[in-house]
Amino acid sequence: MAEEKKEEAKKDDEQLIIPDVLPLLPVRDVVIFPFMIVPLFVGRERSINAVDAALTKDRLIFAATQKDITKDDPDPEDLYHSGTVCMIMRMLKLPDGRVKILVQGLARATLNSFLQTRPSYSVSIAKVKEAATPLHGLEVEALMRNVKEQLEKLSTLGKVVFQEVMMVLDNINDPGRMADLVAANLGLKIEEAQAVLDMLDPVKRLEKVSEYLVKELQVAQMQVKIQTQAKEEMDKSQREYFLREQLRAIKNELGDMEESNEEMEEFREKIKKAKMPAEVEKESLKQLERLEMMHPDAAEAALIRTYLEWIVDLPWSHQTKDTLDIEKAKKVLDTDHYDLEKVKERILEYLAVRKLQKKTKGPILCFVGPPGVGKTSLGRSIAKAMGRKFVRISLGGIKDEAEIRGHRRTYVGALPGRIIQGIKQAGTSNPVFMMDEIDKIGSDFRGDPSSALLEVLDPEQNNAFSDHYLNLPYDLSKVMFITTANMTDPIPDALMDRMEVLNIPGYTEEEKIEIARTYIVPRQIEEHGLTKKLLVLPDETLRKVASEYTREAGLRNLEREIASLCRKVAKNVASGKKTLTVINAGDVHDYLGVEKYMSEAEQEADEIGVATGLAWTPVGGEILHIETTVMNGRGQLTLTGHLGDVMKESAQAALSYARSKAKELKMPDDFYKTKDIHIHVPSGAIPKDGPSAGITMAASLISALTKTPIDKDIAMTGELTLRGRVLPIGGLKEKSLAALRANMKTVIIPERNKKDLEDIPVDVRAKLNFIPVTHMDEVMNIVYGKKGKSASKPSAAKKKMKIKTKRRNARAVS
Repeated sequence: MAEEKKEEAKKDDEQLIIPDVLPLLPVRDVVIFPFMIVPLFVGRERSINAVDAALTKDRLIFAATQKDITKDDPDPEDLYHSGTVCMIMRMLKLPDGRVKILVQGLARATLNSFLQTRPSYSVSIAKVKEAATPLHGLEVEALMRNVKEQLEKLSTLGKVVFQEVMMVLDNINDPGRMADLVAANLGLKIEEAQAVLDMLDPVKRLEKVSEYLVKELQVAQMQVKIQTQAKEEMDKSQREYFLREQLRAIKNELGDMEESNEEMEEFREKIKKAKMPAEVEKESLKQLERLEMMHPDAAEAALIRTYLEWIVDLPWSHQTKDTLDIEKAKKVLDTDHYDLEKVKERILEYLAVRKLQKKTKGPILCFVGPPGVGKTSLGRSIAKAMGRKFVRISLGGIKDEAEIRGHRRTYVGALPGRIIQGIKQAGTSNPVFMMDEIDKIGSDFRGDPSSALLEVLDPEQNNAFSDHYLNLPYDLSKVMFITTANMTDPIPDALMDRMEVLNIPGYTEEEKIEIARTYIVPRQIEEHGLTKKLLVLPDETLRKVASEYTREAGLRNLEREIASLCRKVAKNVASGKKTLTVINAGDVHDYLGVEKYMSEAEQEADEIGVATGLAWTPVGGEILHIETTVMNGRGQLTLTGHLGDVMKESAQAALSYARSKAKELKMPDDFYKTKDIHIHVPSGAIPKDGPSAGITMAASLISALTKTPIDKDIAMTGELTLRGRVLPIGGLKEKSLAALRANMKTVIIPERNKKDLEDIPVDVRAKLNFIPVTHMDEVMNIVYGKKGKSASKPSAAKKKMKIKTKRRNARAVS
């Protein structure tokens, strides 16, 4: 029946006369072949006019495919010149103004010229004659059968091919008709279908269609292979697969999938905005792609998400602009801190160089000094003066290298090290980064954190610092590192070599009073809800608190005592006594109780066998009263007071020196055989060590042996050799402040420490008589007889003042 209809259509085609001029209908997304019946929706004005023109005549229209389907109003050059003459079989006008038509292709034709473009296209065409086909060619017969078999195989592989098409193919003997029918139902691309339409040789056209069929078969076979593999994978973990798919469907319904996509886009946007180095950005995008491929509930997805959050939150390119106004920075430093000229000068020098050279690397400073002298607050002031962010971490007690370099991501709960955490906290790549207590770093089987700091604090290496967690280089060269320590001895030499050490010694009493008046008192009054109209603390009150209620190099205890005074007054104000309270020096006892400290010099008169030495401690200088007692015995030397090996050796050296000077000092030659000697240093619970007590021990020993008292106002420090030479010592400034706190008048120092007097404040040098010596004989002359030459060269009036022993002229400096 179908064959009969085709024969009738062929006869009709032979009898059909196609005019040379027809309306043109541009079509998109489809190529119409002869004998193909296609429904079309027509909505463009010129196309609707072309349909109307065709319907008013013989219902014939020329259909040509657009090259660019996005053009709504195509020009002649936007159309293929090969097309199909079609018969409009039906037409239906839709409510939205469009027209639906059913057309059937009749014959191939080529477009010769455009006769009209408005209100519709009208073109001149020429019908195309197809080449003759051999009637009984074996090759043609084989090709036709091959095409049928390929199409049947394609339909078995899942390609949608209507059964009616297969039935028609069984009754077609014309290779050209077969090629057109298969091409029309194969779903080819526009370019491929147009190429088939352009081919006039039926056999070649069928060969071309056969090539497309082979390609489609290969694609279909690959699809089947992929589906088979997917099915096998599903069979391996069917339960998990179905559960996850159900969970995915539930999340999709709830909108969670959209949230996941939004999260990926947010990460991608953050990576772009972070302006990372190329290497870092490449790794970030790689990890993001991995995250996109993972199920949101996978364990590793959480790790990668956390890793990406750390990377995008780090300030790779963001940095604050330095305040390069030297005068302004100096004003900020002077406002926040009193004195500390060397430190301030170093910061201003850096700013000056930074102003002249933009690519200067950040300095690595180490503030060394006793607790409470303002090392940490100075770091904040430096950041404020430079206009940078401030970050502080404490290294005290750290024993794990991972605290500095971070943990590797393979460990559960891994995090970056303290350095990267601090940079993230600052939000800029050039903060002032303070690391407190660098002298208190430990080490154990987990590594040595001080060795990990070598890379951080090396300007030649820290431009590519690698944290174990990030595993990416981060530039720390713009960071200004400041470390703090109470002493340099525990710091490894290699780490010490990388830092510029700035010593911040203790404050004198006058400096304490000035700092208290300018900074501490106003701050404490404000913190306790008081005002200057409710509380006044005169300088004499501050002096009494500093000298009799505190004994320290810094200011922490002084601030605590001042806070205690403020609390007492605040209690009275809260009780309703809102009157001005002036706390004079004599009233301090009523507020703070009994004095906590008394000057050691005030506790004793000149005594035999008691010499005053000076010692350095991490919290500043201290005085040591070294006592010696001589008793009848068998020549035994006893040392007590928790002395270290070095101090014990100093005592032995002092005894040997005394024996060598027995005749000059008019002592019996065999005193060391008939006398027992006991040397004791009070505060026996506190460990003591160091060579600087050598001359003090010798003076105490000789005083006890010769029954000669030592002036209580003389303090001394220096290492003693067997030949009596006095060697230099360290910490002269701290020791001098301790002597001043104890109301000493004269300080005996080694000659080679004379250069260190420049570091001692002028007011301290004015109140103490420094006498440099080179030999123990000079010490004996000063202590027991003739006075040495003063290094500080006081005036005659000052010398007269030094002879006086009135307590009101003494000053205690902590």
